[in-house]
Amino acid sequence: MEVLADPITVNCRKVLAGLKFLNVDYTLTHVDYFTGKQKEPDFVAVNPNAALPAIRDGDLTLWESNAILQYAANKTGNASAYPTEPKARADVDRWLLWEASTWFPSCYVYLVENCVKPVLGAEPDQSILDAQAETHAKLAGILDARLADNKWLCGDQPTIADIAVAAPMHLHSWMKLPLDEYPNLKRWMTQNVEQLPAWKATHIGEGFTVG
Repeated sequence: MEVLADPITVNCRKVLAGLKFLNVDYTLTHVDYFTGKQKEPDFVAVNPNAALPAIRDGDLTLWESNAILQYAANKTGNASAYPTEPKARADVDRWLLWEASTWFPSCYVYLVENCVKPVLGAEPDQSILDAQAETHAKLAGILDARLADNKWLCGDQPTIADIAVAAPMHLHSWMKLPLDEYPNLKRWMTQNVEQLPAWKATHIGEGFTVG
């Protein structure tokens, strides 16, 4: 499997961590996000959205990070990471859809304002952060409530849902996400997700440094 990605981005880090979590062998073709390589014709021919990441696996070309995780889990037959029982799978799918449609866009505001802008020499816009605060608090509260009675998002074992939902907050300290207000969410992120070998192996640090 070839992964076309830049490890510094949320969805690329998600896929790389997810593939390691699933024990999938892959080769990485670096597509530089900050220089806009994903917008060049060669990459747009792979993903017409001009967005990272994408994969090639034999005659399959696939984009959308959560679809890539689902495909890889199905291919490996990893029923712990992606259950086959309909209700359990629906629960994982629910969080994958929620992450992509709701959680990622909210976290992305903090990523852009507190991480990307400073790297590019710009100042965060506090009005943008203030406008997002209520929505983010609501969503973080949903996760905190879910994790009050669950070690992982979908029970006692980690799944691809945990990788997906953690990815948008992978730079949480630098992003200045208010995790102290959500103890269950903080416990899950710092004591569970960040201790996974697959997560450690794909570490991204402040300044978008690849560990």
